[in-house]
Amino acid sequence: MFKYKLIIEYDGTKFVGWQRQDNGSSIQQSLEEAIQKLSNEKVSVFGAGRTDSGVHAKGQVAHFEISNDLAKDNIRDGINQHLRPLPIAILNVEKVESDFHARFSAKQRIYEYSIINRRPPLTFQRQLTWVIYKKLDVEKMKEAATFFKGKHDFNAFRSIDCQSSTSIKTVDHCSVVNNQESITIQVAAKSFLHSQVRIMVGTLVNVGEGKIQPFNLKKIIEMKDRDIAGVTAPAHGLYLKEIIY
Repeated sequence: MFKYKLIIEYDGTKFVGWQRQDNGSSIQQSLEEAIQKLSNEKVSVFGAGRTDSGVHAKGQVAHFEISNDLAKDNIRDGINQHLRPLPIAILNVEKVESDFHARFSAKQRIYEYSIINRRPPLTFQRQLTWVIYKKLDVEKMKEAATFFKGKHDFNAFRSIDCQSSTSIKTVDHCSVVNNQESITIQVAAKSFLHSQVRIMVGTLVNVGEGKIQPFNLKKIIEMKDRDIAGVTAPAHGLYLKEIIY
């Protein structure tokens, strides 16, 4: 068997998420069907991160195995051909060793969250970013973001649907960058709790709105109570940017 690694870009707006489900189309299902058409083999596709419904990806990683040794460019172009017109694209294909696993071999996952902070309503990016009409204090958001870095119990920043046995995670990086009306929040860690990034972002937005003071982030983390953390940011502003191996 030959194992191939995929780097994938997708608009998650009309999908139920990465993982195959009974209630609608998923990224995983779409890829498996496209690869089966290309290879005439039934395959299972394993992803590095299970993005939720509405979440996008710039650099999702997955792997699959087939019995034929195909040229990587032929795999890329063939899968893309069978994916049309779905908003999913294979950016790169690489043959990997048998012990590679898209999920378990990953050392770091990097997410980006996109915010547009302006009074006029959005036109072109309504399903690709979170528009916030109230002026945000970005400097306070930057200050608050520093409290997320390090190893903490992030119980206050996970959804009730989270099935992780532990809420202790290590955040390697959390930054807030603004360019005029555009604000990008980037978070990096080996793994995350369910909805952790979106709740972190929502909390930072509440800081920018003046509802939470930056120094209170430390207390919110220490109290481990979801009710005192901020709102959950909408899924459509979140992007899985890159997986590091």
